[in-house]
Amino acid sequence: MSFASFGDFLAMGHHALYVWSAYGICLAVLGLNVAAPILARKRYLQQEARRLRRENGK
Repeated sequence: MSFASFGDFLAMGHHALYVWSAYGICLAVLGLNVAAPILARKRYLQQEARRLRRENGK
């Protein structure tokens, strides 16, 4: 599909709302798939550090 101008490209043949929201949702899901394991690992390491401090303090 070819577009006459950049504005036509952004309008996506009058389907811009659907197209750009689909891209946005896809990027959000991909971002969550990257961020969730990183945050979970950080939380796990903090919990393990706390557990080890408690066990070594006894």
